[in-house]
Amino acid sequence: QVQLVESGGGLVQAGGSLRLSCAASGLAFGTNAMGWFRQVPGKEREFVATISSSGIGTYYADSVKGRFTISRVNSKNTVYLQMNSLKPEDTAVYYCAARSSPWNSAARREYNYWGQGTQVTVSS
Repeated sequence: QVQLVESGGGLVQAGGSLRLSCAASGLAFGTNAMGWFRQVPGKEREFVATISSSGIGTYYADSVKGRFTISRVNSKNTVYLQMNSLKPEDTAVYYCAARSSPWNSAARREYNYWGQGTQVTVSS
């Protein structure tokens, strides 16, 4: 059974930083591209960042480019999202997702497994 467990969310002031982690189990982690998405109430879940299975390829939403960094440690079955210079509009539930392909993707429909999410709140 595949499990993705996010951690690291919380409350932070604008301009601050957080690092999210996603621990994966039940899959061949080193063969899966991974992604981070976020959602606020009443809106669709939106793409944030993605990383290929090797960790070489990354891609970001324009809204977070230059502020967020996605990375992974395959030996630990873990993917990270380092979030710097946080803004109130970054407030959302952040979800980790795994794709049954080594290639990264920004398309929500192309991800096969999802975590339960972790809340990030940025105060102004």
